[in-house]
Amino acid sequence: MNTTQGETTVPETVDPEAEYQQLSTELLRNTKIRRHRAAVQALVEERTILSMPAVQRALIVDSRKGQAAQLTELSGRQYALGLDEGQRKFLGLVLSMVGIGITTLASMEFDDRRLPIILRAILWLAGNDTIAVGTRT
Repeated sequence: MNTTQGETTVPETVDPEAEYQQLSTELLRNTKIRRHRAAVQALVEERTILSMPAVQRALIVDSRKGQAAQLTELSGRQYALGLDEGQRKFLGLVLSMVGIGITTLASMEFDDRRLPIILRAILWLAGNDTIAVGTRT
């Protein structure tokens, strides 16, 4: 396309939802260990943690196959990521699922949004995809 004097090119707007979905898909595709995949899936579903730029800088590394999650990098940085208490507790439990740190379920106070995410992550960790987690009717 030729531009004449006086014309300006408008940069394409980035759709944050599409960008997040692409990142999520790539992270999950490049995570092969089941317990790590369960942890990444929980972070993808929880969304508020993984959407934070500080978390992305600490978690995501470039690999030969694209972006990948390096969960060990989050361990020592949990208190420097700008997370609120609920996010920090959720992240602590997710990291303990992969053997990083120790967080007990008894210390958790889950809201209605995060509880099903953790329950599904535990099922993925166990390799069970037959038990449904959701609201009873």
